[in-house]
Amino acid sequence: MGERQIRVMTVDDHPLMTAGITSEINSQSDMTVVAQASDGKAAIELFRTHRPDVTLMDLRMPHVGGLEAITAIRSEFSRARIVVLTTWAGDIKVLSAFKAGAVGYLLKDTLRTELIDTIRGVHMGERRIPPEIALQLAQHAADDALTPRELDVLRGLAQGSPNKLIACDLSIAEHTVKNHIKNILSKLDANDRTGAVIIAARRGYIDL
Repeated sequence: MGERQIRVMTVDDHPLMTAGITSEINSQSDMTVVAQASDGKAAIELFRTHRPDVTLMDLRMPHVGGLEAITAIRSEFSRARIVVLTTWAGDIKVLSAFKAGAVGYLLKDTLRTELIDTIRGVHMGERRIPPEIALQLAQHAADDALTPRELDVLRGLAQGSPNKLIACDLSIAEHTVKNHIKNILSKLDANDRTGAVIIAARRGYIDL
């Protein structure tokens, strides 16, 4: 029976979260936790050692974050099945996770039954996205993405920097900064700088 069990690795820097998930998984007859990592660097090393069937990956962790860890693991093990388990629901974060190679995305307030079902489904080769996240992706599917330069300007806005300072930091003209801000407000459907920062953070463009 041991050989038929789904071997799971958890990656999260919150001990209580890890303990709860591990307990739930180990209480199932068809799965077991084989490794636990508290940051992305340890996750990459433990994946090489244990080769789990399914990995549950948090995104926000010290040292090496979840997205970097997913990218690194998938580049080495193309068939790795990784499910993101996070508090971040923003569509940009979700898209980034799938581009990195994740096959599932769950929020931490998900019911434990949904987590267990997702582990089984992903192990069978399915991709899993909860309806509320799929809806959010659909709502923004036609939106124009922010360019790398617009993201640079947006980070300046998030720090409360005036246009002149943003221009100086990015070595561009102040009127260019104003044009970028105009584009940012339009793309994010925001009324002002503060609104743009709030919307960008909610969607996962920036971390506050």
